[in-house]
Amino acid sequence: MRYLVQKVVTFLKKEDGPTAVEYAVMLALIIVVCIAAITTLGSTTNNTFSFVSNRLSAAGSTNGS
Repeated sequence: MRYLVQKVVTFLKKEDGPTAVEYAVMLALIIVVCIAAITTLGSTTNNTFSFVSNRLSAAGSTNGS
């Protein structure tokens, strides 16, 4: 147990700890932005495909009869 506590104290005293935390925060923010962009792009794409599908169905039913 003492070994673990010593390692944690050493980690907190090093300068690498805050740097790792900063990188983790930046990575989390990048992931959030990517998820938001993919969600928006997915919704827009879905709307576009639905519009095209509806137009093709309407054109097919008009020309088929």
